[in-house]
This record gives sequence, structure tokens and C-alpha cells, in this order.
Amino acid sequence: MSAKETLLDRTWHHSRFEDIGRLVSLKEQKGLKISLAFPTLNEELTIGKEILLIRTELMERFHLLDEIAVIDSSSKDKTRKVAEHFGARVITSKKILPKYGTYRGKGENLWKSLYALDGDIIVWVDADISNIAPKFVYGLVGPLLEDDNISYVKAFYERPMHSAATTGNPAAIASTGGGRVTEILVRPLFSLFYPELAQLIQPLSGEYAGRRKLLEQLSFSVGYGVELGHLIDIFHLAGSSALAQVDLDVRIHRNQTTSSLGKMSFGILNTFFSRVEKSGNLNLSRELGERYISLIQEQPSPQKNSVPRIQETEISSVERPPMLEIPEYREKFKMTKD
Repeated sequence: MSAKETLLDRTWHHSRFEDIGRLVSLKEQKGLKISLAFPTLNEELTIGKEILLIRTELMERFHLLDEIAVIDSSSKDKTRKVAEHFGARVITSKKILPKYGTYRGKGENLWKSLYALDGDIIVWVDADISNIAPKFVYGLVGPLLEDDNISYVKAFYERPMHSAATTGNPAAIASTGGGRVTEILVRPLFSLFYPELAQLIQPLSGEYAGRRKLLEQLSFSVGYGVELGHLIDIFHLAGSSALAQVDLDVRIHRNQTTSSLGKMSFGILNTFFSRVEKSGNLNLSRELGERYISLIQEQPSPQKNSVPRIQETEISSVERPPMLEIPEYREKFKMTKD
């Protein structure tokens, strides 16, 4: 690799990897198993279509995937029933490594999926994608099969936003927008502390794939900071040369409210500060707050002005340790102690 090569040199369009038969041949030549996991919480409206399409195309028509699993956070709707109906292996997160307890959050599901799945390559895809297509998997797997030096692949895409004027009409969407937390928060932080990672187009995207040998070395924030935490840890462990990114065109999904994005940003900042302090790049002189403080504006009455109401929300800052540190994991994958 050239000394001047950057992440943008390892940035491709998914069409580069659309010859799925070639990818299957590479997988077989290298003796690899590939697992796909959907982390879920109340996704009955979209999970069935995702499983059906991916299973039909990438397990039955082409044997690119060896297993598809749903790791569920005790959904209250029919997510698990729908997923089982369409052929996915369904596991409730709290039943995986029960000795270590359970937390609610996507990062918890991702961490536990490392133990539950058998693949040498793990692909994670969010369960709320309404325009799911095989490219969401083969686009991420392709670089890992082509280049043994790449260990972690992130997706990026255009993220159309439903405007207030188009609520209720899924076809009426703005052609630009999305990635608000990335552009307002994460890219400035990366520009200041990790300029190499600022070249990631969508560092917080919910679709990515990695090699088990790298993933098992990473800590997992159970909440919003899991994606950012991965990237910083990978940078310190393997350098930005281990990363690649693939354009998947367009991803249509639920858009978050501004209030939700504030909570997400709080969790991301918590993870960021813990990482940079641990690496010695920043020293904090006090402990960080544990609750996200928002102001709720009540509708004013004719008799008096409205006074905002304070609302405090606890955002989890729990970090799961690298799977390599879990004895049950080492036993399952027949690892000896160093």
C-alpha cells in the first residue's frame, strides 16, 4: 500500500462487487464462513421482507451467506415470530451469555451476536430498511473477500428525509439530507482528533461487516456510541488502512426527531471522551454527567406564559469488554490462553 493512500482510495461503489458468483468462489477458496445478523427491537413491519429477500438471493440462489440470525431485544410486537416464519434463526439477546446480564441497546445485541454466530466474517444490517436489496450485504462483504488487508467495511448512502409536509406519504421524500449527527458532531470531532477517520463518509451508518479476528478485540458500547467506538478502537489497533467503505446508493428508513438526535449525540460524546481519555489524547478534570437534560416546551395557556419543563434521561454508558476476554467465548471457539 502506498504511503499516501487514504480511506478514499478504499472507497467503492457496490457495483464493483455485484458478481456474486465470483464472491462465492473467493469465499470457498479462502475457506471462510459468513454470518449476517439483524439487531432488532419491534421491527415486525420490515424484518420479514429483509430476511426473505436476503435469504432467497444470498443463501438459496447464491451460497454467499452461511447463516442469518436475528438478535432481538425482547420486542413487544411480532418481530421474532415474523423472523422465524421467514427462516431466520432468532435469539433473544438476554438468553445469550446470561451470566453477564443484559442491557437494552443495539451495541448489546452486536456484542452478543459475536458469541452466538459462527462466521469468520460478520455482517450487521439494521432491521428498519424499507428498500432492502442484496447489495446491502454483498457490497460490504466484497472488499473483505477481495483484500485480506481490509478488516472492517462501512456502508454509506444517500439518506432521504421525510419532511413534515410529506408525512404519511412514503413516496414523497426530500432528495437530500440525513447524517445530521455525523456532520454536526462526529466529523468535527474526527477532524480535531482523528483526521484519517474524517474521510469516512458516514461513520455512524448502521450497516457494516468485519473479520471476527478484529471484532473480538473490540469493546462494545451497548448504546448509541457503538459505531464510533469501533472506529476509534480499530484505528488504534490496526490503523485506518484496515478500513474501507462502500456506496450502497440510497437507504430509506425511519428518520429520527431532533430530540432523539440529541440523546444519540449525548451517548456518542460519552463514548468519544472515554476513548480519547483512555488513549491519552485528552485528560478530563471532572466526571461527565450521567443524564441528558432536555427542555420540554409546554403549550402556553391564555392566562399565562409557558415555562419549559426539565426532563432528564439516563443514557447508558456501559461498555462490554472485548469478547476475547470472555472465558465462554474462548472455550466455544477453542482458544488457548496466551
